[in-house]
Amino acid sequence: MPTESLIIGGGVLVALFIVILLFKAVWRVAEPNEALIISGLGARGKNEGDSLGFKIVTGKGTAVLPGFQTARRLRLDSRAANLQVSCVTQQSIPVVVKGVVIYKVGDDLHSIANAARRFLDQQDSMNGAIHELFTGHLRSITGNLTVEDLILNRERLTGETRASASDEMIKLGLIVDSLQIQEIDDETGYITNLGKPHAAKIAATARIAEAQRDQEATEAEQIAAANKAAAWRDAQIKQASYQAEIDEAQARSRQAGPLSEASARQEVVVQETRAAELEAQLSEQRLQSQVRKPADAKAYETVTLSQAERDARIARAEAEARETELRATAQASQVKQAAAAEAESVRLRGLASAEATKATGLASADAAKAKGLAEAEAAKAKGLAEAEAIRARSQALAENQEAVIAQQLAENWPQIVEAGAKAFGNVDHMVVLNGAQGIEEMLAKALTLGGTGLGLARSLLNMNGTSAPVAVPTPEVNGKAVEPTS
Repeated sequence: MPTESLIIGGGVLVALFIVILLFKAVWRVAEPNEALIISGLGARGKNEGDSLGFKIVTGKGTAVLPGFQTARRLRLDSRAANLQVSCVTQQSIPVVVKGVVIYKVGDDLHSIANAARRFLDQQDSMNGAIHELFTGHLRSITGNLTVEDLILNRERLTGETRASASDEMIKLGLIVDSLQIQEIDDETGYITNLGKPHAAKIAATARIAEAQRDQEATEAEQIAAANKAAAWRDAQIKQASYQAEIDEAQARSRQAGPLSEASARQEVVVQETRAAELEAQLSEQRLQSQVRKPADAKAYETVTLSQAERDARIARAEAEARETELRATAQASQVKQAAAAEAESVRLRGLASAEATKATGLASADAAKAKGLAEAEAAKAKGLAEAEAIRARSQALAENQEAVIAQQLAENWPQIVEAGAKAFGNVDHMVVLNGAQGIEEMLAKALTLGGTGLGLARSLLNMNGTSAPVAVPTPEVNGKAVEPTS
């Protein structure tokens, strides 16, 4: 009986162990970050159609029949693919875009199925596929943007890239958790040159600000140094004042003893002097009362009487002399004042007369001088003008005798006509036969008398074939000859 029990217990344990081994061999559990892809006999999902052809299990366990079914794991955790794409912008500037794509297999069964069909046995090649996919989209989108857009608006680049790649990612069963553009480089230095003006402006602003801060700091330091020096000066002055007071107090304290002794000695001397003076006064009082006063009283009586008589005579004489002196002084003062007033009046009248005479003489002299200068200038100008006219006439006569003679005749023509007309002045009655023409002929004959003068002058001037020089009188101004000016 015991042997049978042991056999039965051992058999149960063996059977249990075999069951556990079998359960472990056929049971598969999906981790939170993976999906079980079960294919084989009877591997159908509850919600998928027959076209799926495999079973997807996430977050739980399932039995897999060895030999009839196969279970493989598809990772659902995030993956990162680095991007380094050479692109050309809208401005034909080559740039290198560096970024990173963080992606994963979608959590829905459709995405898991798409990813399983494409990457189940090639999960390590997902990064390469993602790199190639985003490279093409980045190049396409960058070609429509400028460098400034790439730098200033990276969200646009990432948004458009994710939007253009979304359809392909859905087909691949993948979703993008994040797309980040880390760096944009260019070999031509375009981006660097874009920042140089701003950097130079910022550097200039920084230098200006630094210079201003340095100036303010220097001014503050100088003000602080000046305040410090002023405080030190005030402290030194106060210390010197306090030291002087201390020295004065110490000197007074040192001199207090000798001064007190000198004061005591001085007081003793003063008291002794006063005692001696009192003794001398006492002796003098005794002498005065016993000897001098009686003698002085008698002498004083005699002297007083004589002095009174003398003073009376002197007073009478001084009064008379004083009265005479006052009368003489008053009379002399009156005479002196009258004489001074008369002398001052005479002096003032003389000064006034002298000033008037002087002013009149100066005015007359100035007027005579001005008049003489004006007459001299006028005579000089008139003489110069006459000399210039005579010289010009002589030159004209030397150069063109006929013109000068004609001018003289023209200037004297009224006198000539008047002289010719005098021929008719003594005629009482005259008959003109030809009317106006006859009068003209008679006037012409009368005027020919003046014309003969022109021929006579010309014949006289041309007697020897040469022109005789004409003497030109020299003009005089105030009795002096004046040279004509050219």
